[in-house]
Amino acid sequence: MSFVVSPEAYARFMGRYAEPLAEVFVAFAGVGADDSVLDVGSGPGALTAHLLSVGAEVAAIDPSPPFIDAIRTRFPDIDVRLGTAEELPYDTGAFDAALAQLVVHFMTDPVVAIRQMARVTRRDGVIAACVWDGPTGALAPFWDAVHVIDPEAEDEALLSGAHMGHLTELFEAAGLRNVDEASIAAEVVHPTFEEWWEPYTFGVGPAGDYVQRLDDERRAVLESVARDRLGSGPFRVTANAWAARGTV
Repeated sequence: MSFVVSPEAYARFMGRYAEPLAEVFVAFAGVGADDSVLDVGSGPGALTAHLLSVGAEVAAIDPSPPFIDAIRTRFPDIDVRLGTAEELPYDTGAFDAALAQLVVHFMTDPVVAIRQMARVTRRDGVIAACVWDGPTGALAPFWDAVHVIDPEAEDEALLSGAHMGHLTELFEAAGLRNVDEASIAAEVVHPTFEEWWEPYTFGVGPAGDYVQRLDDERRAVLESVARDRLGSGPFRVTANAWAARGTV
């Protein structure tokens, strides 16, 4: 599974959902103007961009060198570092809040990482995370098509946080207080089937890995099944996510 891809490829694959989701997620987290916020697993900067737009003071960290280069170019005045959520290189209590959008799925040890987020956040500060719901998230139409031709394919529904209540379990295991979990969503209109499909061929994340492992014939079959299910466009994808918020 790879996120060492070009920022442009990631933006076309996931940024189209991450950008509208960021607005809903930040409102859920309750952070805003003058809050110092750490964006954990920032990617190329969808969440960072929205946090800056509401007046927050933002620092960002991500393990992907291409994403770090992109976010430094996009936001040259903020503190951007290469690193993982499990080993955050910040002082204890350095931030008012730490947020992780679409990252808990891919943390090596989510409880350790959330504890690290809490460590670098001040007492009574906010920790928040959101992840796609397995059956109804942004990637659900893709995996639904996959399962037509490959019923045993392992999709992303079993990743950390992908079902109701799991983020709460992780937050509480990490020692957070006043944990609240809710469903949030982003809606994206795809003008054509091709605009929706092509980014799946870029090799981003588990879905991209799956497509790249297919031979040309199987890939064509999957594309045809997805087109039959979704139509030629335009069509709307409602991408549902679970979001959790707790206090340190």
